[in-house]
Amino acid sequence: MPGGSEALLFAFLRAYPDQFWVALLLATLGNTLGGMTSWACGRWLPKWQGMAALPQLERVRRWGAPVLLLSWVPLIGDALCVAAGWLRLYWLPCALFTALGKFARYWLVAHGASL
Repeated sequence: MPGGSEALLFAFLRAYPDQFWVALLLATLGNTLGGMTSWACGRWLPKWQGMAALPQLERVRRWGAPVLLLSWVPLIGDALCVAAGWLRLYWLPCALFTALGKFARYWLVAHGASL
């Protein structure tokens, strides 16, 4: 369900504001690992000829790993990760861009909790 991890991070940091960086890094790591699990699922999907012509896949192919900066977006983020795996994009750039996007999202939530 979208928003669950953000609500948990927000509530945790309201109760324990001194744990800002630990909570932020753990939330980012956990969600990045989830995105990379989706990437791995896509990586092991068989190549179907009909799927290669989908416009959404063409966008992911054109932009490459940087499109995973949007992996934090509810509903489309997981699909982007699966598509990146299916397209056989290299895992390390995918992991780095996924982590950067998710870190930015959690950083905003964490700062909101500290207001």
